[in-house]
Amino acid sequence: MQVRLEGETDFAGFRAHARALLAAETPPDSVQWSTQAGNEDLFSEVVIAPAVANAAVPLAVPASFLALCESVVLHRDPQRFALLYRLLWRLAREPALRHDPLDADMLRARDMARAVGRDIHKMRAFVRFRQVEDGDPAGPLHVAWFEPEHHIARANAPWFMRRFAQMRWAILTPDCCAQWRPGGALEFSPGVARDQAPPADAGEQLWLTYYRSIFNPARLKLAMMQKEMPRKYWRNLPEASLIASLAAQAQERSGAMIEQAPTTAARRFTR
Repeated sequence: MQVRLEGETDFAGFRAHARALLAAETPPDSVQWSTQAGNEDLFSEVVIAPAVANAAVPLAVPASFLALCESVVLHRDPQRFALLYRLLWRLAREPALRHDPLDADMLRARDMARAVGRDIHKMRAFVRFRQVEDGDPAGPLHVAWFEPEHHIARANAPWFMRRFAQMRWAILTPDCCAQWRPGGALEFSPGVARDQAPPADAGEQLWLTYYRSIFNPARLKLAMMQKEMPRKYWRNLPEASLIASLAAQAQERSGAMIEQAPTTAARRFTR
């Protein structure tokens, strides 16, 4: 049996289908999960919506597990829905599973949730807006391009809405685009290609000048920098284009200082 969800992050649809499947005692190995964007087996039985009569099943799970599911659904692993349904199936039969810190399925789900959490944090840290004049009386539109590792754009948009509440902005990603207008509501549209993002503006050049001025070669630690700012994000950061040259200059300065002969401080005489 193949169950088709409405989208890559259709958590509500997953819950409804899972409850119906559990009520029908459908084992995990008998279910193939897919989304409308994914490929389907033409010879499989496709379930579009769960049967209303089976919509309720007496399975109680802790709030922490629901939160885990909400995070895992945002992961890009195509097997995430199968993993979550298998965990629900097992929880209905193995209540102690939730307390097992070494269970392989639980460990995998928690690892996926952590990866999603890191991606959400990196998006908040590395989004860079560029100003676009579109003739709107409300002022300029600030547009950013970002390539998340997972399906986090829609879930992360409310944070940007609160953070930049008084600014018109749009965040473009390959999966989903979000747009905000002060006094309005968040709007979402399908993802776009990178060439739809605006080119560099004068504000970006000012930022690069400032970045050069505050760059401290004495505190340069490339390994630590790449740990906090992995290279996969560099292509979306204007300042990343400066890192290689600034790092090379820092090493040259350090080498020159080491090669210089030590100086002797001038003696001071007191009366």
